Amino acid sequence: MVSLTKTDVIVVGGGPAGLAAALAVRSAGLEVCVVDLGAPPIEKACGEGLMPDGVAALRALGVPLDGKGSPFRGIRFIDRHHVAEASFPGQAGVGLRRSQLHQILIAHAEAAGVEMLWRTRATAIESGGLRLEERFLPCRWIIGADGVNSQVRRWTGLEPSKQSRRRLGLRRHFRAEPWTDFVEVHWAKGEQAYVTPVGREEICIALLGRTEEAGFENLERRFPRLWERLRDAEPVTALRGAPTGTMRLRRVTRANVALIGDASAAIDAISGDGLSLAFHQAVALGDALRQRKLALYEARHREICRAPFLIARLLLLMDRHEALRRVALQALASGPAIFNGLLATHVGSRHPAAASLDIAALGLRLLAQAAARVGSATP
Repeated sequence: MVSLTKTDVIVVGGGPAGLAAALAVRSAGLEVCVVDLGAPPIEKACGEGLMPDGVAALRALGVPLDGKGSPFRGIRFIDRHHVAEASFPGQAGVGLRRSQLHQILIAHAEAAGVEMLWRTRATAIESGGLRLEERFLPCRWIIGADGVNSQVRRWTGLEPSKQSRRRLGLRRHFRAEPWTDFVEVHWAKGEQAYVTPVGREEICIALLGRTEEAGFENLERRFPRLWERLRDAEPVTALRGAPTGTMRLRRVTRANVALIGDASAAIDAISGDGLSLAFHQAVALGDALRQRKLALYEARHREICRAPFLIARLLLLMDRHEALRRVALQALASGPAIFNGLLATHVGSRHPAAASLDIAALGLRLLAQAAARVGSATP
């Protein structure tokens, strides 16, 4: 165990969100220690696609991903009848194994002088610091990066104001040469399959659904277009699963404590935005601590979450209502400018208010399609 007597900031949680927060704290000129009950390598089910704005946020934290993983230039929606795609307005996203990203972040944190206490349990927040199993560690600020079931959040009394029913996410890697430089989202009734290139000869498949039956069996029936690509692909990792859902808080700071990542706001994996949100939050938290004003982070956190949560709500509507999903995909396929606009908002290239115009345009297109169907059915 590292022999620390005190530090400026303690980060509880050593995953990507916690390590990004630690790097942001170091960039603000503060000493920081990361505490985690686990130890690397830490694996977790994840779609493993990092949006362009997330890549940019990592670069701002001093972690460039140049030459790492596999770049992708947009998002493609696919069902049995339609294909709709949109390209990012600027730089590409990056598909990268979560385990590899974690090791990259650890290496940068070590180089930046971040102290790390692995296999160490935090047991309570006390006046002036954090109680660990074996001792008390004084600090000025505490950051909770300990996930959707955050202990730090409970200790601080920052309980969720809103939670959605959780779905199940499953992930597996396959040895296959990527057939596209897009992230593909295959839609079926009540579930999605995300295809992300993560290497020259490897893809990540993440399945999202509402029941445990939505696994990798019978893919040919549920996702026939994907099955045509995967039928001869060899799985190279074990199946991993995790619940996914939406959680919002009224506040993410209290006194000298701030929350980040899934501890602060969990977004359904349908958005593909969890890691990007955490890295943006880390940048904002570093800026706030540089000025010694956590209130700045509180306000910025709300701004960061606004557009991704709006897009996630729209996608979940498509998940729950099959008829809506069919006509929406048809509208997006026939109106690519709308899809491109929504994606640009999603990755921060347009103001969130612009999404309202895109949604209105999509609604008008849906109405026009409905009117056309009624007209064609009228004798």
